Amino acid sequence: MTVTAALLATPAAASATAQAAPGRQATDTTVRGLDVSAYQETVDWSAVAADGASFAYVKATEGTSYISSRFSQQYDGAAAVGLIRGAYHFARPDKSSGSAQADYFVDHGGTWQPDGKTLPGVLDIEATPGLPTCYGVSASATVHWIAAFDREYRHRTGRHPVINTNASWWSQCTGNSSAFAATNLLWTGSWTGTPYPLPSGWSRYAIWQTSDSGTFPGDQDVFNGTQQDLRNFAANGTYTPPTPPPAGAWPVIQQDYTGRQVATVQYLLNGHGAALSVDGAFASATHDAVVAFQTRNQLTADGIVGPKTWQALISTVKEGDHGPAVSAVQSELNAHGAALSVDGAFGSATHDAVVAFQTRNQLTADGIVDPKTWLALVN
Repeated sequence: MTVTAALLATPAAASATAQAAPGRQATDTTVRGLDVSAYQETVDWSAVAADGASFAYVKATEGTSYISSRFSQQYDGAAAVGLIRGAYHFARPDKSSGSAQADYFVDHGGTWQPDGKTLPGVLDIEATPGLPTCYGVSASATVHWIAAFDREYRHRTGRHPVINTNASWWSQCTGNSSAFAATNLLWTGSWTGTPYPLPSGWSRYAIWQTSDSGTFPGDQDVFNGTQQDLRNFAANGTYTPPTPPPAGAWPVIQQDYTGRQVATVQYLLNGHGAALSVDGAFASATHDAVVAFQTRNQLTADGIVGPKTWQALISTVKEGDHGPAVSAVQSELNAHGAALSVDGAFGSATHDAVVAFQTRNQLTADGIVDPKTWLALVN
């Protein structure tokens, strides 16, 4: 799947009791995976498993004329090392009907069975470079096409397909339809350090594609739930994703994430003695620096930057201060619309940008970056 891939949802077959159950946050243990296609000609699945992958999605088909030449090798290879795996179909609504493509997908590897190791199939529907964004298909016709695929896939397998899309494409090409949010799980693709925004209708996601490169071959993915949730997903063909964190909560940043929040963590770690390249990529060096910082500060040394680690990392900065924490503030302010030089010097321009940000966010507009302003910045 590509950067624009995105899939999130509420489970199709969840019971009323499950839907009404108290909200459950995802645990701090990241359930990581990958998605691959014929572009990844050779995958060392033993190494993938050793590096901590729990699941994989493999491209099977596209339209009604393409079968990935690497599908069997990748699909069976993932299963052979104990990964839970599934298949995905790349939609071409300009080529043939949704029902025809669902049949083609199921007939060439996209089926689901309750064996505890096979994930439901995925409908990957997004733009293709070089083609019209919406394939020349109207929004209403696209919604009908997806519905036809969904009906036929469910008829053939007993389960709804997961939908892989992104908020921008979904808005433009379906007219912000919310027709599938109650039935189809969502996979969201975002390389910015956050899975949001989600396509219209969805308030939860099942899988988040965080990057197109990293520890594993292909794209890097995170499952929104626990290992047991993943097993339940494979066994039952659906599950209930955790509720999103409350508004204003500290983000949880961990290995394989990318984006501005990772860069902020790297700046802050450097302010506490690390010597990281601030590249916005949470790789092994950043993980190790987080663990070392957590150990020194008597925090759980899991390499995950959650609320307690954020609060230990940040420091109050104001005009006249210098250093990596100021660079972090400047970088975050730029992400929120400022145009500052990220030079680590808290001068008048940075002060004015802080005041403007605080005013917009209904904070005390004193130009001092205290914990409340930090929290607003990193969100």
